[in-house]
Amino acid sequence: MPNDARPVPPRWLKPMNKVFMTLSRTGLGMKELPVLTVPGRTSGKPRSTPLSVLDLDGRRYLLEGFPGADWARNVRAASGRATLRVGRTTEEVHLVEVDGDEALNVLRLWPERMADGAKIMLDAGVVTAVTPEAFEAVAGRCGVFRIEVGR
Repeated sequence: MPNDARPVPPRWLKPMNKVFMTLSRTGLGMKELPVLTVPGRTSGKPRSTPLSVLDLDGRRYLLEGFPGADWARNVRAASGRATLRVGRTTEEVHLVEVDGDEALNVLRLWPERMADGAKIMLDAGVVTAVTPEAFEAVAGRCGVFRIEVGR
């Protein structure tokens, strides 16, 4: 069973995200890195975070890799309003937090399709293994968001 205390992302994650975003902006690498930008829940200033996007049956999803992640808290405070940039394409999106079977389907596929992120979640104690069953167990602790465009 995962640790019930709030798992802490590895120390290197925030600095590494800044490096990824710089590479993405300059075009030197990471050009296709999805970057989510959401108004900060307190300041209202844009907050950008590189995230993995899972494509499933024509829909796209994000997973809150750490319970209480700042980006997810900001999304909830902004009523789902955000922008998503991939390469040179930026789109206005609405993130809808899903549950039930829809969330479970995403959680089951996450360790298979997003192996690097799944490993980080394992190392931080969010999940007990990189298996579909271990990821199902975090349903309700780690939010699953469907990305909708034009809403």
